[in-house]
Amino acid sequence: MSSALTNVSGPTERTSTIRSLLGRVLVLGAALSVAIYLVPLLIQFQMWMWLAVVVLATLAIFALYSTKRFVPAKYVFPGTFFLAVFLIIPIVLTVQTAFTNFGDGFRGTKEEAITAITNNSVQQTADSPIYNLTVATTGSPDEGPYSLFLVNPETNEVLYGADGETVRKAKPGDVTVTDGFVTAAEGYSILTPQEVNSNYEAISALTLSVSENSAIKVQGVRNAFEGTKTMVYDEATDTITDTATGNTYTVQKIGKSEYFVDANGNRLAQSWLQNVGLANFKELFTNTSLLKQLGGAFTWTLVFAGGSMLLTFLVGYFLALTLNDDRVRGKKFYRSFLLLPYAVPGFISLLIWSNFYNRDFGLINNALHLSINWLGDPTWAKVAVLLTNTWMGFPYMFIVCTGALQSISGDLKEAARIDGANGWQTTTRITTPLLLVSVAPLLVSTFAFNFNNFNAIQLLTRGGPFGEGEYIRGGTDILISVVYRIAFGGSGADYGFASAVSVILFVITGALAAIQFRATRALEDVN
Repeated sequence: MSSALTNVSGPTERTSTIRSLLGRVLVLGAALSVAIYLVPLLIQFQMWMWLAVVVLATLAIFALYSTKRFVPAKYVFPGTFFLAVFLIIPIVLTVQTAFTNFGDGFRGTKEEAITAITNNSVQQTADSPIYNLTVATTGSPDEGPYSLFLVNPETNEVLYGADGETVRKAKPGDVTVTDGFVTAAEGYSILTPQEVNSNYEAISALTLSVSENSAIKVQGVRNAFEGTKTMVYDEATDTITDTATGNTYTVQKIGKSEYFVDANGNRLAQSWLQNVGLANFKELFTNTSLLKQLGGAFTWTLVFAGGSMLLTFLVGYFLALTLNDDRVRGKKFYRSFLLLPYAVPGFISLLIWSNFYNRDFGLINNALHLSINWLGDPTWAKVAVLLTNTWMGFPYMFIVCTGALQSISGDLKEAARIDGANGWQTTTRITTPLLLVSVAPLLVSTFAFNFNNFNAIQLLTRGGPFGEGEYIRGGTDILISVVYRIAFGGSGADYGFASAVSVILFVITGALAAIQFRATRALEDVN
């Protein structure tokens, strides 16, 4: 008997071991493949922090899953890894960006800014060499990135390079030249003249450096010229000289950033990414006009988050109480029907509701014979946002409250009736306190969610309506939508300042959540 069991368990154990080994090989092989693919790219783009994350994660995977030891860590690692990648690292990057001037005109290094300034000053002269131009890409024809392949018609020499780079000579075996133009290049896709013409605005801005004093620029769909730089950089004195006017630009600080500035105070538009310390936070707390607009947005954010939380809870709780009564027939049908707003994707609901609020053709005004300017008046726009958010949010509260009500013992209600309590007293003094024990933490999370509910504002009202002189905050803008407008506003993106506001917003949200959680501790004594 024991021999038979041994014979049966032997193959089974071997099969399990083989499966475990194959699974381990597949996991480790996949991790190694991803690392091999990402590491060269991260080194190329100098993304050192993400390089460290990839290397450390790969080493951790091999250390944990290549042996039978560290069993608890095998289960803890995946959650910890994704927590770090999707939560902790973005927070660290946001805080880091808050101490910089990162934004339009402040994206690259100082060397890249100097290259852009000098290359953009290229002027064609009478003896400028003309090259046969071919545009190629390693990506898509419409998005790039683009590289230029140039053929000298006199010597048939082939040069190539990407925007801002110094031209290089192509090896004969790497390119194919037909009728004086490059028609094929290893690793590149050649754009047709029609594709070049369609994307000419981006392609015509490309510049290749030849030397400190000359560069190549695009001239038409099929040609490029080598011109002279009128802006020349002197590394010894760290200055840029305009050879056409004789003006010399030195590095000076204007505001919170450094620029190349001449003797008359005129600065060159191009600057570079710099560490500005607490300048963004100083600007935030000293700009009275901005503080006033942010203060108004903060007040409305509290009203919006608190009102949405309260209204969704009241409507959801009322419907849950109603359908929790055994005397109601067809409860399953009604509950399914009430969940429909929750089943529809939020962005679709918001876009549909924005049409409902149209003053002239909207469903609400036409059905009720009204002429309310829902989205044009600040007060009515706020009402519209709260109504829409309530409609979208009450099914969630309905589900939560229904589950909480069904977990409350019916004996408690029966005891309350025996003691002489009526329905209202039973609901307010027994059912509601017991329900809040489990629902209160969800109310806190609902408040925090609506505090940063960007979609509800952006898709419904786009933050409007905007009053006269208000260019940052509209009538329904909450803090997060104001931050979005600062980061991607019409006057140019300012990610550094927007990150500083986001850090303050993060602190405020955390403080409010902590206060709310502390207030809900009183419910822990309810039994």
